[in-house]
Amino acid sequence: MNTGTEIFLSVLVLVGAAFTFVGSLGLVRFKDFYTRLHAPTKATTLGVGCLLIASSVFFSVTGEALSLHEILVSVFLFITAPISAHLLAKAALHLALPSVTPLPTPSEAPGDLHPRPSDRAVSQTLERGR
Repeated sequence: MNTGTEIFLSVLVLVGAAFTFVGSLGLVRFKDFYTRLHAPTKATTLGVGCLLIASSVFFSVTGEALSLHEILVSVFLFITAPISAHLLAKAALHLALPSVTPLPTPSEAPGDLHPRPSDRAVSQTLERGR
């Protein structure tokens, strides 16, 4: 393997690690459910995608044939991550989860991290939608 390929792979691994770290940090540090949902679906997906592309290039260069396993995993990841995030956001909107009330971070949480909204808040939200 030549030096250019090694530098390219190193950059992909470092960028992937940085994106993954930022996405994981955002998941822990953000106060709101919707922003917590945004961090891993954007940054972590890009980070894991970079790592998978680096792995695919490495095994294609050092192996005998083109490595498609990592490409298939990244395609699956890029398709399923936005869909699952969309469904989680729709469920949160359906349950009338407020976006201004911050959720406790794991270090602050005494027990349940995701308290259910009261029946009164849900009924008021449903009445406004009619």
